[in-house]
Amino acid sequence: MTGLNQSTVGSGSSSNSRGGMVPPFLCECGNYSVVRTVKRGPNIGIKFHGCPLWPNTKCEFFRWIPDNNKLDNLQLQILEANTTIAQMEYEKKLMEEKIKKLQTKKDNLEEDVQEMKNELCQMRIEMMKSSRNERNGTMALYFSWFFFSLVVFWLK
Repeated sequence: MTGLNQSTVGSGSSSNSRGGMVPPFLCECGNYSVVRTVKRGPNIGIKFHGCPLWPNTKCEFFRWIPDNNKLDNLQLQILEANTTIAQMEYEKKLMEEKIKKLQTKKDNLEEDVQEMKNELCQMRIEMMKSSRNERNGTMALYFSWFFFSLVVFWLK
């Protein structure tokens, strides 16, 4: 990290943006690292662990400190995604229950339709029988009138 002008924030451990403590690391020269902040360049404002003796040492210990805002944003995105998944799973469960109820209703209606078809077939059979009986009755009536008229004609 030579060439960048960073300032020492403190030695040992220091607090992070959440108010907690950032654990110190032992650097290559055996000292506890300090937290520094990048002052120039594309990483400006990002904190990192570095040797407390820098720049007056050849120790090049360096470790980024995770950006808690980015971490918080990612955790929030994960929480939102988990919430969305939970909502979708709940809606899926409701849909499956609704589908099951509709399937049961469909099955019952199919049974009712089949019963109605059977009743319709029975009614057609009875109608054909009664139609046949009506024809037979009509024929019997004609024959009886015919025989009656023959008997009346013969008796005269």
